Amino acid sequence: MTPDTQEPIHEDRVWSDERWTARVIKNEDDDGWAVAMFLDGQTEPALVGPWTMGRDKKNPKPLDANAFNTLVKTAHEFIRRSEQQRHAELNKNVKVTVGGRRIRVALAIVPDEEGATATLRATDEYDEELAMVSVPPTFKLNMTSAEAWVAAGFAKPRC
Repeated sequence: MTPDTQEPIHEDRVWSDERWTARVIKNEDDDGWAVAMFLDGQTEPALVGPWTMGRDKKNPKPLDANAFNTLVKTAHEFIRRSEQQRHAELNKNVKVTVGGRRIRVALAIVPDEEGATATLRATDEYDEELAMVSVPPTFKLNMTSAEAWVAAGFAKPRC
């Protein structure tokens, strides 16, 4: 541990290491319990899921090392899949053949609170850039729009 990190916590309802904290909480929707996984420095949980009742059927089962490690792995995978999904939403590409040339057309959207931007880019089969233009982030990239852009000589599309 460094001076900047907190000591690990190993309690029945709170368990933490250097990066993650698991908190067993009362489930607001019913009489059960839930566990919330927090990544260090985040105010919102990365993952919330049901938690097992203890033997008395009133209180939650205590956290332990095995449960914590499983929760960390699950939360990490959830974050990774969310990031992959977000990347896929913001970055799309299609391959088209126009005039006998195989061309990859990619749309990259950069989110911004003040206004997202987007770029349409064409590359050849050797990944050499053929064209790049700014487009509105609402531009719909599909085979038809990509073929039309290439056929129009990479002129800025009208949206």
